Amino acid sequence: MYLRTRPRTAGRLWMASRLWHVALLAIVAAALVTQIVLVCTGGADANSARGADDAGTATRLVRLFSYFTVQSNLLVMVSSLSLFLAPQRDGRLWRVLRLDTLLGIAITGLVFAVVLAPDIHLTGAALWVTIGFHYFAPPATLVGWLLFGPRDRIDRTTVARSFLWPAAWIGYTLLHGAVTHWYPYPFLDAGELGYAVALRNILFVLLIALAAALALARLDRVLTRRAAHRERLAP
Repeated sequence: MYLRTRPRTAGRLWMASRLWHVALLAIVAAALVTQIVLVCTGGADANSARGADDAGTATRLVRLFSYFTVQSNLLVMVSSLSLFLAPQRDGRLWRVLRLDTLLGIAITGLVFAVVLAPDIHLTGAALWVTIGFHYFAPPATLVGWLLFGPRDRIDRTTVARSFLWPAAWIGYTLLHGAVTHWYPYPFLDAGELGYAVALRNILFVLLIALAAALALARLDRVLTRRAAHRERLAP
């Protein structure tokens, strides 16, 4: 469904969307590049309460990109770039990408604030990285979606497909942890907690994600109808 927005209004909206998303892309990309530099030079990890370790650079980079936080922020970068290039972008795969971005970054912000933040005490560049990943990207991404859409992109099929990435990440994380005894987050550490507790924690987060996905789908329909109603009333 494409709303018949008047050309001048659409032009202003799309320009604002492009500016919003290119700024979001730039800030998240700067945080990611800074974190990669910190990892390569043995600096603090802005994603972990466990601090730096003595693993080799290659291992530290693999671990960096194993974090749900980093993968979510990568999705933010990809979707922001796509919306900068085409604010009304659509397509079946893109819809899944966009919903995964919204869900992933929302869960990143929520889990960090509730579970991880009390145990993380960073300074310097690592502090700025964690601000970018955990405090800036989540609200900026969600507010950008509320302000600019694009609308009518979240249906049941998209919701179902959006859980393929989290399921793959969970499988990878548990397998990687079983082999290396390293887990990206303490509440997933099956070695310390046992698989029953780790799986319980995973299920709890998945239920929150499902509730969030259904809420976003509902809100998307409501905002689509309201926008269509405004268009019908416009002279």
